[in-house]
Amino acid sequence: MDTTAPLHPDVAELAGLLGTWRGQGRGEYPTIDSFEYQEEVSFGHVGKPFLTYRQSTIRLDTGLPAHAEIGYLRGVGAGRLELVLAHPTGVAEIAEGTIEHLADPAGGLRLHLHSTQVARTTTAKRVDSLERRIDITGDTLHYDLSMAAVGEPHQHHLSATLHRQA
Repeated sequence: MDTTAPLHPDVAELAGLLGTWRGQGRGEYPTIDSFEYQEEVSFGHVGKPFLTYRQSTIRLDTGLPAHAEIGYLRGVGAGRLELVLAHPTGVAEIAEGTIEHLADPAGGLRLHLHSTQVARTTTAKRVDSLERRIDITGDTLHYDLSMAAVGEPHQHHLSATLHRQA
């Protein structure tokens, strides 16, 4: 990834996301036992009108990989953005949402994304909707993810706090 290329103007307001973030989170859902995980998220760019996105988690109780996602975040103007993700579970997610600048001395961003489409392979578990809320203040990123899946109504699933790596 060529981060020496100038940041494209369409994603300039997302510059606060750039870099690698690490931390821990907790997951819960009615169909599974609650769990804790370690997570790494990276946002990069190549000078085009999108940011690259890569995410992976490791379960703290087993030390084994738990989940991963890869995709792109696109600034589309007027405080709007789009997210396109592939999950190794056979799910593809398209989400749209907003970005706002937080009134915080350290600066900050708030992203709120709702899935507009969720596609899946024939063997993937059913996922009907996803919602992501991401707050960044300084070098701290906090997110909450809600979903409707496997016949359950839309509800909280994950939350984590990550810190920007040097």
